[in-house]
Amino acid sequence: MAKGLYHYLREQWKRPYDGEHGELMKQRFIQWRREPAVVRIEKPTRLDRARALGYKAKPGVVVVRVRVSKGGLNRPRPNKGRRPKRMGVYGYAPAKPTRLIAEERAARKYPGLEVLNSYWVGEDGQYEWYEVILVDPHHPAIKSDPELNWLANPSNRGRVFRGLTSAGKKMRGLRKSRGLRGTVKHKWKRKQKERELRKRHEASGKAKPRAVREVPDYHKGTQ
Repeated sequence: MAKGLYHYLREQWKRPYDGEHGELMKQRFIQWRREPAVVRIEKPTRLDRARALGYKAKPGVVVVRVRVSKGGLNRPRPNKGRRPKRMGVYGYAPAKPTRLIAEERAARKYPGLEVLNSYWVGEDGQYEWYEVILVDPHHPAIKSDPELNWLANPSNRGRVFRGLTSAGKKMRGLRKSRGLRGTVKHKWKRKQKERELRKRHEASGKAKPRAVREVPDYHKGTQ
């Protein structure tokens, strides 16, 4: 059976740094580092992934490439009121994934558009690049599209800042395929199972008491 174009594109992006595609990625990184952090592009770099996430080559649909720095964050260094040991400058990790940060920056750059989805396009030692698909909810071509007109509903306004995109739902632990690990409901269910099996910690009230070692009474019988 003959394979389609999107099949070969997916296979190429499984190992993007190998062969000729790896050389192309190096040239892209050299160019992308010189560009602004948020730049609009004419067409997606990964056409197969963009189409799978809802992209359409029609008016009202915009693709933006966003550059996000990797690694932890630093705080401003205080100049008084603390010891040098208690400056608290390093060790602050971002609470959001870089993909969600890229979506929020794109939404702030284009406040009149709504974020549909995003995907990864590359990374080096310092930056990560994502391409964000934005949709104009007021465009006539979007309002007449049965697959995209749901974004025109006012209830979807600012959806990226409310954790309603794919990256936001993944951060909130709402992916069914990955379970509910780390959420309050998952922890409650795990503790409930431990209560039923009586596998609680010994510090809890329902734990079995420790065996007390008997201490001999040396004064007994000496009268």
